[in-house]
Amino acid sequence: MFKEFNQYIKQQNLFDENAKILLAVSGGVDSMVMTDLFKRSNYNFSIAHCNFHLRGQESERDETFVRQYAEKNNIELFVQSFDTYSYMTQEKKSLEMSARDLRYDWFQKIAKQNNFTHLATAHHADDSIETFIINLLRGTGIAGLHGILPKTGYIVRPLLFTGRKKIKEYAEKYNIDYVEDSTNKDTKFTRNKIRNEIIPILKEISPNVDVVLKKDIERLRETEQVFRSVIENVKKDILKKHGDRVEISIQEIKKLSPLHIYVYEILSEYGFNETNINAICDCLDDNSSSGKLFYSDSYRLLRDRQSLFITPKQEVADQGKYYIENYQNNITAPIRLHIETLRDLRFIKIPKEKGVAMFDYDKLKFPLELRHWKRGDSFFPFGLKGKQKLSDFFNNQKYSILDKERQWLLCSGEDIIWVVGKRIDDRFRITNDTKTIYKIEIDG
Repeated sequence: MFKEFNQYIKQQNLFDENAKILLAVSGGVDSMVMTDLFKRSNYNFSIAHCNFHLRGQESERDETFVRQYAEKNNIELFVQSFDTYSYMTQEKKSLEMSARDLRYDWFQKIAKQNNFTHLATAHHADDSIETFIINLLRGTGIAGLHGILPKTGYIVRPLLFTGRKKIKEYAEKYNIDYVEDSTNKDTKFTRNKIRNEIIPILKEISPNVDVVLKKDIERLRETEQVFRSVIENVKKDILKKHGDRVEISIQEIKKLSPLHIYVYEILSEYGFNETNINAICDCLDDNSSSGKLFYSDSYRLLRDRQSLFITPKQEVADQGKYYIENYQNNITAPIRLHIETLRDLRFIKIPKEKGVAMFDYDKLKFPLELRHWKRGDSFFPFGLKGKQKLSDFFNNQKYSILDKERQWLLCSGEDIIWVVGKRIDDRFRITNDTKTIYKIEIDG
């Protein structure tokens, strides 16, 4: 097993000989065998142990065991205690997810503070099969069917080449001490129910089911690599990114087949679930759905006439008002503006750039206000005769719904004086009678 262990590390390119590795050690047989293999291989490593205080005296026993082992073998040790139940209540997550969040956040913190290049966990082939079955039941798509990956970011799993049976055989052969977690038999946890009840039934049907599933997982992992390559190429073709906004042509996405799987893979990255995605697919052929909104935890998708627009929720929520006093020269939020007050008018030229606007200072009421469009807004566009609804101006400019939402307006009192970057109001333009010019320019 020692030879297989090192071969697997090289084969999967988990880390090199100069790596500094933090081992996640619970005290159970898996993590203690992993620690022994690292020790025998002379790798540079330390141990990290989490006490979640979930099993009373058992939790204290596990911590004491790991402390004694580290001291006996002169191994650097990090230990952290967690108030897991308080975190679970506060974050409204399951016990399993709460413990996972707490330990991995702490591992990452320790790794950064102490320059560890990798975190090693003792997941093995049986864990990967259990994960495969869990994800199959949850319906996570192809991404969930590759089981546990050998390497994810800085996290490595050097025991995936072997299973629980061989790990226990190794522990017996080399007299490796470990502690048993009594909750491993508690079938109220999904993973334990699969491990202790479902897999034994599968083995009755097919005694080599673990070997078969392991091979299937490997094939699915390779298939996913091909699949991901195709998906990424499609994303490059149809996703247009404008800063933090993503635009997808409805016409182009409808050409994809099978449509649902492409839409799922593109939108799940932004947190949209199966229900959202089904509804989004349904609205693609319905032109009356223009303006329809869909939400994930962090993003909003807008179905416009010809495109789907994805924007972060926080940007959409930013519908506040911002004020500009007459003494300010620079504005940094919500947009960057540079302001000048000009009194020598002999050499002034009317700017042609849409990002620069000039107003008759004496016609303005301060503070000026930056805000977004609201229904009923109107102004007197420079170069046109008379009053125009802002909604009509937007339509003439071929604004999408998202463009309307993102457009800033500069106001003086109740009057819109500038559709920022587009058109000023004719009533506030400079004339032969203007004595002072208020010049405002979009910075960058």
